Amino acid sequence: MTDTTTPLYRDPNAPVDQRVSDLLARMTPREKVGQLNQRMYGWDAYRRTPQGYELTDALRAETARFAGLGALYGLFRADAWSGVDHTNGPGAQDSAALAELVQRHVIGSSRLGIPALFVEEVPHGHMALDGTVLPVNLAVGATWDPGLYERAAAHAAAELRSRGGHVALVSALDIARDPRWGRTEECFGEDPHLAARLTEALVRGMQGDTAAGFAPDRAPVVLKHFAGQGATVGGRNSAESELGLRELHEIHLPAARAGVRAGAAALMSAYNEVDGLPCSGNRALLTQLLRDDWGFEGLVMADGLAVDRLARITGDKVSAGALALNAGVDLSLWDEGFTHLEEAVERGLVTEETLDTAVARVLRLKFRLGLFERPYSTGEFPSPQQGRELSTALARAAVTLLHNDGGVLPVPPTASRIAVIGPQSATTAHQLGDYTAPRLSGVSVLDGLRRLAPPGTDIRHAHGCALTGDDLSGIPEAVAAAAASDLAVLVLGGSSARTPDTDFDANGAARKAVSEMTCGEGVDLAGLGLGRAQHALLDAVTATGTPTAVVLIQGRPHVVPERAGALLTAWYPGPWGGEAIAEVLLGLAEPIGRLPVSVPRSVAQLPVHYNHKDIEYGGYVDADAEPLHSFGHGLSYTSFAYGTPCLSGDTVEVEVTNTGKRHGRSVVQLYVRRQLTPVWPRTLELHAFQGVELAPGECRRVEITLGTDQFVEDQVGAVEVRVAQSARAALAVEPVVVRLRA
Repeated sequence: MTDTTTPLYRDPNAPVDQRVSDLLARMTPREKVGQLNQRMYGWDAYRRTPQGYELTDALRAETARFAGLGALYGLFRADAWSGVDHTNGPGAQDSAALAELVQRHVIGSSRLGIPALFVEEVPHGHMALDGTVLPVNLAVGATWDPGLYERAAAHAAAELRSRGGHVALVSALDIARDPRWGRTEECFGEDPHLAARLTEALVRGMQGDTAAGFAPDRAPVVLKHFAGQGATVGGRNSAESELGLRELHEIHLPAARAGVRAGAAALMSAYNEVDGLPCSGNRALLTQLLRDDWGFEGLVMADGLAVDRLARITGDKVSAGALALNAGVDLSLWDEGFTHLEEAVERGLVTEETLDTAVARVLRLKFRLGLFERPYSTGEFPSPQQGRELSTALARAAVTLLHNDGGVLPVPPTASRIAVIGPQSATTAHQLGDYTAPRLSGVSVLDGLRRLAPPGTDIRHAHGCALTGDDLSGIPEAVAAAAASDLAVLVLGGSSARTPDTDFDANGAARKAVSEMTCGEGVDLAGLGLGRAQHALLDAVTATGTPTAVVLIQGRPHVVPERAGALLTAWYPGPWGGEAIAEVLLGLAEPIGRLPVSVPRSVAQLPVHYNHKDIEYGGYVDADAEPLHSFGHGLSYTSFAYGTPCLSGDTVEVEVTNTGKRHGRSVVQLYVRRQLTPVWPRTLELHAFQGVELAPGECRRVEITLGTDQFVEDQVGAVEVRVAQSARAALAVEPVVVRLRA
């Protein structure tokens, strides 16, 4: 007689842990190992034909290898590395059909009908054709607005899930300590508190309330990279790090801790090493700290090919896979090492219990996503207009006015002739940042000014020069345009745009910069100056005597001589960033961004982050040791006055007044300076911040909770509380001393 009883793991009403245990007990070692592998590049799984999409032999071979598929990376990834563009890849309208085609094959190849996780890059929006591209993380950091970012993250998750994707890989944990590093653009900034608040917003926005699993329009987040990747020596990608435990815990772990507390589904182990041991093989980091101390119950995924790199210290890839699994890695990415885990168990390098624990974590995520009941997407693609509005709002909030001598900005009504000049002025390709799919539309600074400037404004354009190289042939035309105008808008910067002729490493990083690339993964700089031609263009335009406003579109803080009357930075603002920049230039929007990183005067100063140790921070004989612009700095078209802060219970109160003639937003920044500590303290630490919008003449009392409990935990005897508009300003204001019980 045939047993028709439904297996427990198929019962949607059963507790997840029971379903996981039931399914795990039915699996063979081969099937278990398959759940921990993510070998394929997703774009190799399909082929687009005139009749639609068809599956490849490569996918069939991979699913046959382990009788199913644990996870598939980058099914929708489109960029120069994957070779996917609008001619051969899935757009918003046909992605769900492709995902269903692949998933049906995976489930059909699995004896137990286990679906695959579709893992996607969502660094600043889903990295897929027709997806909403958001400003890069460094721009998000400049907004100092977690609420706005949370809404944008929710939209990105909805786009991902509507296509049939499941899991979002998002950079959030790297701290920008050396701006020479090409991946600085992926950081929220140099400060752990700011990064922690934005990481929480990311998790809340993407995942939503996960008490009953993940909603169909929300996605589990893999926070990357854990931990300390921003601390590599010399700003060189994947280089060694020199991290003491105190530095690791104070600077590089708070964002991860905040993400874990917010309920992040997964973390990605970083490429770098901590105290000589690579993160993907570091049990003290991935198990003892993350799981035992922090109570993390989610998934740990290795970065691309990071497990196989461990063979350098273990001797072969089998033992490399064993080291990573024993350390706490659950899911590999493109590695060979994890494909040999069955052999590792047989050789006694890994216990069956350790293997089962990792498999259970992968299965648990699949059950929480509801993939056994709903393996295919049925949702509609979110409104592209809403995505554009959110992206533009982030870009607008990130624009940061660094100096404005003589009131060059906003553009005065008398400026009827405007010259828009520079290599970034009329292009959107260089506004997007790394990890971006090809785009068919966008708004450049020139586009934005032409559309938004008052009727009758004469806007002329000259390219001037390229981002890189020393071709000066276009400068005379630019000089003529500037000289004949009332105002010159000079748009300079860098680019992370990859092109088909880029030489890529096996993990997608650029082997060397080509074309106009000056930033992004694998594109690290020894210096922070702009290209020679850009500096020559700056000199020539400002020498005309025409009032000049410089706009920087960049993925890291560049060192730019302050020869122009005004300077603002927009970071990489996304495809519609030109519109946001134009609004700020014309005074249609206020510059409300604040620096998430310090801007150095010279690369020779590095490091220049504000929260250095509180020692005799001496200068140089031949140069100033202080940054040109400090962390938290940003000017407005109005002015603000701060009253003397006072302490009321556990709350710091301060009056903020708009003393100017325009509406504006000030970011109230609360810094602490610890006294009488058991270890050497830092000069300043950002402890809280709050944006406040005020009409001209308006005064408001701002209340910020101090949260003294954490100081007591650290056995701090007293702290100075300083409230100001930037880190530099905080050092100049009178502090409030808060004495705590020992």
